[in-house]
Amino acid sequence: MIHHLKKYAAKNCPPALPGLTEKDIRWAIVLGRNGKFLEVIEIGEVDSKKNRGLAFPACPNLSQPEMKAGGITKSHFLADTTDVVTLYGADENDEKVKLKHEYFIKFLKDASSAMPKLELAYKALSDSGNLEKIRNSLSDKKAKTTDKISFSIDGEFPLKSTKWHDWWQEFRKSLQKGKSKAKSDMMVSFLTGEIIMPVKTNPKIKHLSDVGGMASGDVVIGFKQDSFCSFGYKQSLNAAMSEEEANVYATALNKLLKEHSRKLAGAKVVHWFKENIEPEDDPLPWLQGVDDTEELNAQHKARELLESIRTGKRPDLQRNFYYALTLSGASGRVMVRDWMEGQFEELVENVNLWFDDLSIVHREGGTLANPPKLMAVLGAMVRDLRDLPPPLITKMWRTAVKAESIPLESIAQALSRAKIDFIRNDPPNHARMGLLKAYHVRKDRFNEKEKSEMTAYLNEDHPDPAYHCGRIMAVLARLQRSALPGVEAGIVQRYYAAASATPALVLGRLVRTSQFHLNKLSDNPGLVRWYENKIAEIWVKIKDRIPSNLTLEDQSLFALGYYHQLAELRPKKEDVNNTAKEENNE
Repeated sequence: MIHHLKKYAAKNCPPALPGLTEKDIRWAIVLGRNGKFLEVIEIGEVDSKKNRGLAFPACPNLSQPEMKAGGITKSHFLADTTDVVTLYGADENDEKVKLKHEYFIKFLKDASSAMPKLELAYKALSDSGNLEKIRNSLSDKKAKTTDKISFSIDGEFPLKSTKWHDWWQEFRKSLQKGKSKAKSDMMVSFLTGEIIMPVKTNPKIKHLSDVGGMASGDVVIGFKQDSFCSFGYKQSLNAAMSEEEANVYATALNKLLKEHSRKLAGAKVVHWFKENIEPEDDPLPWLQGVDDTEELNAQHKARELLESIRTGKRPDLQRNFYYALTLSGASGRVMVRDWMEGQFEELVENVNLWFDDLSIVHREGGTLANPPKLMAVLGAMVRDLRDLPPPLITKMWRTAVKAESIPLESIAQALSRAKIDFIRNDPPNHARMGLLKAYHVRKDRFNEKEKSEMTAYLNEDHPDPAYHCGRIMAVLARLQRSALPGVEAGIVQRYYAAASATPALVLGRLVRTSQFHLNKLSDNPGLVRWYENKIAEIWVKIKDRIPSNLTLEDQSLFALGYYHQLAELRPKKEDVNNTAKEENNE
């Protein structure tokens, strides 16, 4: 994983220099040529409600050990939070913020030897009157104390200049004085296998605060507990890398999380390719979906792309590879929930399989329902997405990307929600029913059956009696509604749960009761005959194999048989009535 991040950085990221990192700056203190304070302006996507600010790729940055070096409370150089830089919103008794503020001003004074313009910033912040004006301006603009702020001096951002870079590196070296580095400290690099001087802490990974991470960032490689510290090595030394190497993978991962990640319930997914591709050729966003239009086109685009690869029209994609990470934060550490890699063609094929396996007839019958996005499939298992365990989310994402079998746990949850839909007479959820169907399709595929007996539409020749038990339940329910249109608590509301678990105890009684409903339709003998034929036809499929108890898998077959039969009956309602009228007129 780290190796592929290094390759990604080489192609897509600027050189990762030690002590420098990309930061989003939202506010700028504007100073004139003579250092006079002019205003505070918001920068970045100022019209956006979620403006993160303007990205500066090479901002000075101190690691945690450097921040603590010498026992002195330090700030960051040139850019920091509004409370540190201007004491905006700072508590009068917060000595730590005051010390950081003083250190920030000292930085500006010391660095002015390398970049004289910084002397103007130093004087501006040393003036209490200017500080008050800056704080008032920040308050008027409703800035947050955690927003980052820097300077614009005479129309230029010092952060964009390289004049202070050498001074900055010398300052960082001064923090290491007194810490000798002997040859005995050298180690073999975890990343390259070369002999290197290891860095004790790796850069932090940001953009995970909305999935359990910390606002200040989280570490990928870090060892603290004794149980994880081999040979007495702590922090990052158990996976030794030089400062340059650590910066490379951290820069790549931060870029991917910022620009190419998608939130997947309690985690974030990032992916990239060995050779960069055009966004329209990327199949993974088709799985996740964004809007209804994308859902409608996703399956079609996946099929077209797979066909172009197989026919040799896109040899560039045929030779490509994909890499995918699922991440979340956990107590200051990056939790790698999953890592996947493989050939691009295999990925497109698996996306196609996902859509094909989930395909299900529309609840109104006649046509297939639109292919669901992954979040709809996840939501089909629970009342609220927050109730879904993160490991199951990760597993379902992997199931879609790698064409693996669908976990039984997901079927248990989807089946429970499907029962509620049926009993409440709510419109059945397409993603939910598609997931139940996909489970059986993939189970058959991994059992090396040539063709699954589970199809998107009604299969009157399905070999499992549980499926036909569900079918007959649907027909009996439709018969009751035909005979008693105003009934409130019908046989589905009263008997579905029992029938789907113990059909032998329930269905025989319901079939006998159906004679009462058929008698109610005695003035329409054609309709009576149609129902009698349909019930008899399904009973023939069951024969003497009606199960006494159904397993979880069998209950899902019962639900699919019920759903398929309902969908089959809906568009034929008018045909049934017409047939009945014709028979009545004979």
